[in-house]
Amino acid sequence: MNDTLKKQQDAVPTDAAKPGSSKRTLLQNIERSETQRRLRQKRLEWGCEEELVDATAWDAYREPAGKLNVWQKLFSKAARISRRWKHVRHEQQTNHFPESNRLPLQILFLLGGVLHMWSSLLHERALKRRRKSLARFSGLRNWLENRRVHPVVFLGTSGLAVAAVVAVSLYTVGVTVTYNGRVVGNVSSESVAAAALENVQSIASEALDGQYTISDSLVQYTSNIMLRKDVEDESALKEELTESIDQITHGYSLYVGGEFIGATPYEGALEELIQQLINAASTENTVSCTFEQDIDIVEGYVATEKIMNLGHIAEVLYSTKMEEVTYTVQKGDTWSEIAQAHGMTSNELLALNPGYDISKLAIGEVLVMSAAVPYLTITVTEQERYVEDIPYDIAYTDTPDLYIGDFKVISAGSYGVADVVANVTYVNGEETERTVLSSVVLKESVAEQQLRGTTKRPTWHATGSFRWPASGRVTSKFGPRKSPGGIGSTNHKGIDIGNKKGTPIYAADGGKVIYSGWMSGFGYLVKIDHQNGYVTYYGHCSKLLVKVGDKVPKGTKIAEIGSTGTATGNCLHFEVRYKNVAKNPLNYLP
Repeated sequence: MNDTLKKQQDAVPTDAAKPGSSKRTLLQNIERSETQRRLRQKRLEWGCEEELVDATAWDAYREPAGKLNVWQKLFSKAARISRRWKHVRHEQQTNHFPESNRLPLQILFLLGGVLHMWSSLLHERALKRRRKSLARFSGLRNWLENRRVHPVVFLGTSGLAVAAVVAVSLYTVGVTVTYNGRVVGNVSSESVAAAALENVQSIASEALDGQYTISDSLVQYTSNIMLRKDVEDESALKEELTESIDQITHGYSLYVGGEFIGATPYEGALEELIQQLINAASTENTVSCTFEQDIDIVEGYVATEKIMNLGHIAEVLYSTKMEEVTYTVQKGDTWSEIAQAHGMTSNELLALNPGYDISKLAIGEVLVMSAAVPYLTITVTEQERYVEDIPYDIAYTDTPDLYIGDFKVISAGSYGVADVVANVTYVNGEETERTVLSSVVLKESVAEQQLRGTTKRPTWHATGSFRWPASGRVTSKFGPRKSPGGIGSTNHKGIDIGNKKGTPIYAADGGKVIYSGWMSGFGYLVKIDHQNGYVTYYGHCSKLLVKVGDKVPKGTKIAEIGSTGTATGNCLHFEVRYKNVAKNPLNYLP
């Protein structure tokens, strides 16, 4: 069976190649070849020991008896198209292109042939280049074979070459830099050394706040052969040169608010000092601890004289400095109040602001306050827990039995108690802010009951302040004095206001006249009780204008200046007594 099938396969291409064969015959032969190929494939799939004999057997296998349905016909048609396409691809791959009168196939076959031709040309060119390379290498090899070198010469030459390579790799030509008689480094060239020297001069000038130049006589350059490992770069030489200058030192500088405080040569020491300051100001209840000023630690070269120990730096941070502080006058300010608020006397404030009239301050004026302020301002916020009093309210009941402005307590109030948690902010130990986080009332407060007057106050009632009782010049002040001509007391309990006889005397405040007449030493005297613990005396009068029991408003003319009693001239003796104790009238007069 194998011989028969082989004969049939050999016959197909022979018949197809005969001249004059029709196109139909060619297609039949192709289909028969495809049938035989399928038979061989089925034999391999089934494991048969012998092949099917011819296409008739295959047709019998392929088309079972009976009428085929539509799907079987379609499947058969698709199988034939697939077999045809596979055959064409096979023929293309084996370069056996079947003849065809179809234009698309002819174009396809033409392109395939052109590509194959170009591939062959490229392959041939690659072979030619390879042959030329082999020929050149072969010539070099023949030249080396014809020239034999003595082993000693070869070994010597090789040794010299190795020694040269080792020497070049280990040694080089460099420049040794000497400063003030001491070698500070080796560099590759003199230009590198000059650049490092210029950089060092710039660093020193900045550190010393002035132009610094290294003398040429202190620096020498020497060229010689040296090990490559001994050659340094520019930065290493710069560091060595900088360390050789005694006027500057590498360190860490502390700046507070942009102001230099001190420097130390130890890395991390300033950071630790700042942390110690924070720890000293903090407690277990500290919420935050910050500095008002910006703190900067700058690494670099500084003047050696600025290097100091950490204890001195800490002492500076805790100390104060004089700094000019200004204050703008606000409405209601007085000279004495401003001075007292800034811890000064009126004269000290005037010394800082000469030319000011202390009795006439204008709103908006700027006064200079020279104050000692700390170098470092520490702001600490602490969480505090404490018991606080709760203020009580006051309930008023109007009554005509009291004058307007007078009050009478009929039931005292009492404070409540609260448990408070608050964040308290301290600036250099002084409280500046308190924020209450929670407040729990432990005891409620009790309101106070008061009566409030509704009756209009009489004009003769005291206003609570005194006016000058007469115009004139103070001729004798309150307190110890030297008695003129032995006349009068040496302990003056009032003041004397001198003026001509007949000058009006006015009530210093509203009140009730409790004495009007002659009294030894005072001469003609008027006493006014102001119904608030104060009583005023008006002595040495030449004429009295009120009598006992009169109610006089503030500023009422009550007498005239004279020299009656023990007096050395026309004047008014004026006293202010509180609960029968003499007070200095000048402390009450405007």
